[in-house]
Amino acid sequence: MKKAQLITAVAEAANVTKAEAERTLDAFTAVARTALKEGKRVALTDFGTFTTKDRAARKGRNPSTGAEIDIPAKTVANFKPAPALVDHVA
Repeated sequence: MKKAQLITAVAEAANVTKAEAERTLDAFTAVARTALKEGKRVALTDFGTFTTKDRAARKGRNPSTGAEIDIPAKTVANFKPAPALVDHVA
């Protein structure tokens, strides 16, 4: 489902205009991004939890040449689905 399709579905489900649904979705993603950048977790009951994880620096290989390369440490976003979501999808 693309963003436009999600906006249409949310607008229909919430009985609001597409513009209102888009503003709401954009506001949610902005707040979630800011919270994750600050190291906070974003939990949605019965849906899941967004967190960040630190990945350690490691060695890797260039698949073209086979040469060893250094992969730097970084922080990545992580999502853990709630049991209710897992059960619903299964």
